[in-house]
Amino acid sequence: MITKKNSSIKMREIRKKIDKVDSKILPLMVKRSKLVNKALDLKNKKSEIVDIKRINQIKKKVTAQSKKLGANPKLISDIWVSIIKNFIEYEKRNFKK
Repeated sequence: MITKKNSSIKMREIRKKIDKVDSKILPLMVKRSKLVNKALDLKNKKSEIVDIKRINQIKKKVTAQSKKLGANPKLISDIWVSIIKNFIEYEKRNFKK
């Protein structure tokens, strides 16, 4: 039988595991943001910021890899698209040419 106390203990354990995963994701996101900055420096026109073909390639790859890893491909793809959209908005705000 699952008691409120057991549930609370399990929730704390799961949250600790999530925090561990997050601590691994964060440095990768920082690294990705630095690479986005380097890519932005190479773009000469604001129209180069959004590359639909590249976004579709990424979505396809992420969906396929998610399936192989046993994850929900729609969820993971949606998260990835959200990341991409946020970086696109960042690039648009910081485009200086």
